[in-house]
Amino acid sequence: MVVWERPEPPSRPALTPLSRELIVGAAIRLADADGLDAVSLRKVATALDAGPMRLYGYIESKEELLDLMVDAVHAEIRPTGEGWREVLRSLANAMRHAVHRHEWLADLLGGRPQLGPNALATSEAVMAALGEVGVDAAMPVVSAVNAYTIGAVRREIAERRAERATGMDEKKWQATLGPYLTRTFATGKLPALATVVRDAVHLDADETFRVGLGFLLDGIGARVSAP
Repeated sequence: MVVWERPEPPSRPALTPLSRELIVGAAIRLADADGLDAVSLRKVATALDAGPMRLYGYIESKEELLDLMVDAVHAEIRPTGEGWREVLRSLANAMRHAVHRHEWLADLLGGRPQLGPNALATSEAVMAALGEVGVDAAMPVVSAVNAYTIGAVRREIAERRAERATGMDEKKWQATLGPYLTRTFATGKLPALATVVRDAVHLDADETFRVGLGFLLDGIGARVSAP
């Protein structure tokens, strides 16, 4: 029986009350503060001032705990809007914002399908808005939006982690590597790339995400409206 269907053990007198909700909340706080390496059943038990063995009555493994953590965050991903385009845009933005709030989520998205109650409720809301897209195209369309969003936020989180590790923000990185790129482009071997780097508008992360998502939705729209 999957963890979402398995009943919790009956409550009994204890100095520290426990529930899956309390356990998952503590695990998320640990992960938000120090990443997934800070999450284990023993560390969660310590945070809750409970014995580690008590947790096994509620959760059988760390994998179950991670599944529950991801599903808990899916409660924050609630797409809104009218019509398939706005709902997909809302889904992508909500997922991106959730990852920015919970950096560790970037490491867990995109693997196994999320089948917890919150994730299924999100999927239901999205699918209900995709009538115009058609039943056969619905899953590929959502998969495309998810893939774009997950790839984008993983890049953003990787850049954030690199900045913390090296102490180099974007301006410092540009100042360090700028002379190298100038010399490289001066060889004339990379004319197209040099033109884009030199002449194109340089967008911040928010604008880059917005524009890229717009391209994707426009492509979906062209396919949907094609005869």
